[in-house]
Amino acid sequence: MAWPPKTGGSFPIRNASSRSNRTGVSPLDGPRYDSGMASPKTRLLEVICPCCEAELKVDPATGAVITHKAKEKPKSVDDLAAAARKLKEEAARRDEVFEKHVQAEKSHMDVLNKKFEELFKQAKEKPDTGPFKKDIDLD
Repeated sequence: MAWPPKTGGSFPIRNASSRSNRTGVSPLDGPRYDSGMASPKTRLLEVICPCCEAELKVDPATGAVITHKAKEKPKSVDDLAAAARKLKEEAARRDEVFEKHVQAEKSHMDVLNKKFEELFKQAKEKPDTGPFKKDIDLD
């Protein structure tokens, strides 16, 4: 075979009859271009995610997730009539809470008005001697 060999990419092109070079070692004995890929005989690790309980299949050689299967969630509503009844009950509860807050706000205004009237009456009974003087005006 002539030197330098013809190359196809980064690997020399050789015919089947010239498998070995002058040293007696075949260039095909070295690492292959696909040696980093998982062999089909490699068993994948099956892992259950502690957070979302999904089933993961992981390649132990590369640490890459090969497949992911999410956990199936159960149906939240079994009966449509029960779901409608539940929505109506929640609406009634919301209205009740709203009315309670409206009444609390009204009574809050009454309390504030009574406090204001009491302080106003105290201010009339004991008026100050004059307008408030600031520290800068005392010079």
